[in-house]
Amino acid sequence: MIHIEDKKECCGCWACYNACPKHCIGMKEDEEGFRYPVVDASLCIDCGLCEKVCPVIHADKADTPHAQQGFLAQHKDEDIRKESTSGGAFTAIASWIIRQGGIVYGAGYRKGTFIVEHQGVETEKDLSVFRNSKYVQSNVMNTFKEALGHLKAGRWVCFSGTPCQIEGFRNFLRGREYEKLVCVDLVCHGIPSPRILTRYIEAQQTLIGGEFTNVLFRDKHYGYHYSSFSIYNKEKGKDYHKGVDSNAYLRAFFNNLSDRPSCYDCRFKKRYRRSDLTLWDCFPIEKFTKQMDGKGTTRVLVQSEKGEMIMDAIGNELRTVRVEPDKLVSDVREMFHSVPMNPQRGQFFKDCNVLPPADFFRKWFPITWKVRLNAFVRLTCHRLGIYTFAKRMFMLVYTRKDDRK
Repeated sequence: MIHIEDKKECCGCWACYNACPKHCIGMKEDEEGFRYPVVDASLCIDCGLCEKVCPVIHADKADTPHAQQGFLAQHKDEDIRKESTSGGAFTAIASWIIRQGGIVYGAGYRKGTFIVEHQGVETEKDLSVFRNSKYVQSNVMNTFKEALGHLKAGRWVCFSGTPCQIEGFRNFLRGREYEKLVCVDLVCHGIPSPRILTRYIEAQQTLIGGEFTNVLFRDKHYGYHYSSFSIYNKEKGKDYHKGVDSNAYLRAFFNNLSDRPSCYDCRFKKRYRRSDLTLWDCFPIEKFTKQMDGKGTTRVLVQSEKGEMIMDAIGNELRTVRVEPDKLVSDVREMFHSVPMNPQRGQFFKDCNVLPPADFFRKWFPITWKVRLNAFVRLTCHRLGIYTFAKRMFMLVYTRKDDRK
């Protein structure tokens, strides 16, 4: 019977919930808004499946090499690329699966809400629900079992998610390989609490008013290199766009205040993974090639022969450049290292639960003159077309300063 004593020992992948033959495991939300398994002992038959499928219990920290290929990818459909966080490679992968009569699972908003949950999509039109990164933990719910049912019926299935979710899904399958299963994971910074997102939307609703039609965590309103947290409003003139310098939700995320406890000791930070394809951003593109523009690029690390087959199959939909895998991953800290826990995290969540949402974010992320100046400089550099250059020069000076310490 699975029992969580240390919350760092649960990544919230829902594998145990999906595996339980007696449906006696519930995923209960704690005081931080994260879900953990709770077993109804009166129904449990001590079969041990919940522990057998747990990716944290069975995490293999060894980064065992296997053959890989590296690509930079940009979707040729500019509308798709603009809607995507980076280069739109996942849409091309998912579209191919659907054209084979398959189904694609990923994280998107539950219809009519801003609750992020895993769901299956069977038309190319509906793939838009997966575009743009979701900086919040998704509820996987029954999708492991649903995906397995489709695999047993002989359908193609693409299952996408964070590394811990893919590990959980693979464990749920109990080691069985399916010819028509394609797993896609991403390079993950960490997974913020759904409660923080809910509180943030409540705060913005109070401040902005109107009716929100969409919330995007990495919108290209100002371009790829200076992406914004955007809220689109049904009422004209009430759209909201702020960068990482001044948006409270992004500031919480990148200050490592809002992540799940397991993210501070992630067991799945490695290069060689159980997925078929690993995807993430490419900054800056100039480091790798001059053949592509700066409007959004996906780095693709091919982890299997099946992943290689998929990349060949979608070649007509993407502009691609091959890159040696060693070079592709050389500067990617998030692939190998967990984020450090912010020492103020405990107080952050305490305040979240007692303060009105607007007061909570105002307390933790006041808009000071320094914040305003930072945002002004970034936006000005973007409008002058020198944002990428200025950022590169800043990082060069900053790195040299660190090296002298």
